[in-house]
Amino acid sequence: MVNQTQTQALRTAPSPGRSIGPSRWTRAGLWFRRTGWRHLVGIVACIFAGFPILYVLSASLNEQGTLISSNSMFSSVSWGNYFQLFHMPQQPYGNWYINTIVIGLLTAAMSVFLGALAAYAFSRLRFTGRRVGLLALILVQMFPQVLSIVAIYLLLDTLGEISPTLGINSRLALILVYLGGALGTNTYLMYGFFNTVPKEIDEAAEIDGAGHVRIFFTIILPLAAPILAVIALLSFIGTVSEYAVASTVLVSPEKQTLAVGLYDFVSQKFSQNWGLFSAGAVLAAIPVVVVFFFLQRYIVSGLTLGSVK
Repeated sequence: MVNQTQTQALRTAPSPGRSIGPSRWTRAGLWFRRTGWRHLVGIVACIFAGFPILYVLSASLNEQGTLISSNSMFSSVSWGNYFQLFHMPQQPYGNWYINTIVIGLLTAAMSVFLGALAAYAFSRLRFTGRRVGLLALILVQMFPQVLSIVAIYLLLDTLGEISPTLGINSRLALILVYLGGALGTNTYLMYGFFNTVPKEIDEAAEIDGAGHVRIFFTIILPLAAPILAVIALLSFIGTVSEYAVASTVLVSPEKQTLAVGLYDFVSQKFSQNWGLFSAGAVLAAIPVVVVFFFLQRYIVSGLTLGSVK
């Protein structure tokens, strides 16, 4: 009798290699509730963000150049649009490309430098009108730059009569307009970051005989590299994609930027060519992507630390 009971117990007991925990489906449900739904959201976000890129890339490879023909993605693959972009004398895409990169890089570099100088002054120096100046920076940035286009045109038209390099159809004048428009926002962002740098470092350097110029270039700027990278990236992207001011200042086709020039491909009702426009847009995105990957290691820390104060 005892032997039969022990034998039955051994048959009903789980084997050593068999798990007595929840089933496979139960574990899968727990994994999805804890982690899996994040993967699903990520996949949906990638599809949502990647579809327009694939659509533009497909349209750029379609030589027919119409919206209807572009609906069938990758139905026709040809590099003709990319080749044609650089062989149109009336629409010098190569000049637009060079103008955009030069104006974007110069604007980004000078925006960072001028903004850092102003932010250092507001963060480290105490002078009359400091608080009023900070408040003015915030108030001025509340008004969009588009509202000042008429004033910018009249100002540059007047300056052009004195010095053509500062008037209408001057790339230097456009850079100066961009610098003036972005100085307030950049200064305020850097001001918050500079406040996170301990002032004891400045005081130690002053004891060793360093002045403000040496402290700014050898101590503050290296420590503020993340926010400088963020400002440079935002300035470059904003300059490359800006249309309203650039179309007002730059008149000659050979001096225009990509945003202004590409608009001509689709602005006229009976001469719209979405294939050329898409090919130009794909090439225009390359400099932005390159700058982003070059500065990406500073972006997260620059955005988070700059918002501490």
